[in-house]
Amino acid sequence: MSQAHAPVLHDEVIAALAIKPKGYYVDGTYGRGGHARSILAALDQDGRLIVMDRDPQAIADARAKFGADERVTVIHDDYANMRSRIAALDLLEGIDGILLDLGVSSPQLDDAERGFSFQHNGPLDMRMNPERGQSAADWLRHADEAEIARVLWEYGEERHSRRIAHKLVEVRQTRPIEDTATLAALISSVVPRPKNNRHPATRSFQAIRIHINQELAQVQQFLETVLDILKIGGRLLVISFHSLEDRLIKRFIKAQSTPPKLPRGLPLRDSEIESVIRLRTNSKAIQAGAAELATNPRARSAILRVAERAA
Repeated sequence: MSQAHAPVLHDEVIAALAIKPKGYYVDGTYGRGGHARSILAALDQDGRLIVMDRDPQAIADARAKFGADERVTVIHDDYANMRSRIAALDLLEGIDGILLDLGVSSPQLDDAERGFSFQHNGPLDMRMNPERGQSAADWLRHADEAEIARVLWEYGEERHSRRIAHKLVEVRQTRPIEDTATLAALISSVVPRPKNNRHPATRSFQAIRIHINQELAQVQQFLETVLDILKIGGRLLVISFHSLEDRLIKRFIKAQSTPPKLPRGLPLRDSEIESVIRLRTNSKAIQAGAAELATNPRARSAILRVAERAA
């Protein structure tokens, strides 16, 4: 069996969800259903699983595997729109657990036609949903040099962002940059190979993908509404693979789990101070152990954060 589709931090996720047999759960990033299958297995006939994904291939997989199960609702949409979708089901503040596994999935990386990876040549697309928005090739065709450099620096922390941007703009004047091999070769021609032997295009591919799919904006939009979705006692689980995403999650949990700071000397008793703690977390970030890393290298950079709605 291929290891490419193994769900990251599977056992840790299922344990942290503390699944109730009659509970209602949302897998906002279905992928190929590794986590969803285990969540469903823990539910009885009164439980319910809602799966979402913006990738049409993932949704086709979900419908093929679980479409006949009356406990499962399959929704083709971005997880950022979860609140409106849950509201349409009349389930606001009725969800026992939400799981997000952020970033690009293994099937997307493995499919050269999707353009996420430089391991195999393919069209320079990079869209999570190929039916919407502009492709990476379209963006590189029109973006100015300053914008390209900004994206590579902000989302990829690429130290050579200006050098790469200049090279791409220079080359596109004579020929289009339309496939992953061409882009990777151009970046490699102006960036020294890192000491860790990582491909010179790694950071740039990551940055362009994050920009094309507005991944950080998606996370922020979701976080602004998640407390409307979870019931009190409901759990939020987010797996991230990028420091910028993890920083957003960490800051949100901290902000929602910290009591308000009041000016010293206010003539108030403790009982008169209204607590606005809305999330509770007792665990630090969870990462994959040695056994998982030995069989699933994708888990190397995975960080799982868990919180529970308190009020």
